[in-house]
Amino acid sequence: MKFSLWKYPIHFLAYGFGAGLMPVMPGTFGTLIGIGFLYILLPLDPYYYAAIVLVAGLLGIFICGQTAKDFGKKDPGNIVWDEIVGFLVAMYLVPHEWYWVLAGFVIFRIFDIWKPYPIKAIEKNLKLGLGIMTDDIVAGLYTFLILHVVRLSFDIL
Repeated sequence: MKFSLWKYPIHFLAYGFGAGLMPVMPGTFGTLIGIGFLYILLPLDPYYYAAIVLVAGLLGIFICGQTAKDFGKKDPGNIVWDEIVGFLVAMYLVPHEWYWVLAGFVIFRIFDIWKPYPIKAIEKNLKLGLGIMTDDIVAGLYTFLILHVVRLSFDIL
């Protein structure tokens, strides 16, 4: 069965508005879309930021799961909604300067590609949408912790 990104909007979202269709490094391009969303969300109160990311994560379970199911794959590399949400988790309450965003981007991509424990186990053991979303959210949490440890160690607010 062939699905159109325009006819099935959840696929358009799952593919990060088309970023996931890049022929190489779709996850990296999806994370770049996450940077765009970060700059849209930065002016918001932290509670609103967190609420939007939570809703995006919960919706992502359905969006990513349905898209994977429609294409008959467990975790297609072209699905990048999870990278977008995972990156937004990573950048919660991080300073807004470009070098923090760059550091978050690099660290998040390393965790997303390397998949240290328990990320690989989560990806392998959870089903469809939940597994697709959770491994990137955990990568985002690892990144969040590193960025905030560095920030607090150097007393950077």
